[in-house]
Amino acid sequence: QVQLAESGGGLVQAGGSLRLSCAASGRTFTTNPMGWFRQAPGKEREFVAAIGWSGGITNYADSVKGRFTISRDNAKNTVYLQMNSLKPEDTAVYYCAASASIVRLAQGSVSSWGQGTQVTVSS
Repeated sequence: QVQLAESGGGLVQAGGSLRLSCAASGRTFTTNPMGWFRQAPGKEREFVAAIGWSGGITNYADSVKGRFTISRDNAKNTVYLQMNSLKPEDTAVYYCAASASIVRLAQGSVSSWGQGTQVTVSS
């Protein structure tokens, strides 16, 4: 099983940028599709982005397409989420996730979760 730890959250003004990082430990990181989810207050956790084990396949929620970019560095056991043109509606706790399948990951089938990092976008 993969252990995950997010970092990089914070407070930013609308239109600004943040980069989240997710450090992973465990032997299976390089073969796991990875992804990001978020949960805003009073709302259900929702899928944000996913990336295949090699980085060659990515998938995004419609709400973040063109603004967010997911990437990974398998040599550093780290997955990233670059968030640009942030909006107040992007405010949420962002969670890193691992799964055995990029398709199932986007559907919420996750084998490991991080503890989450808060992102707050002010208007």
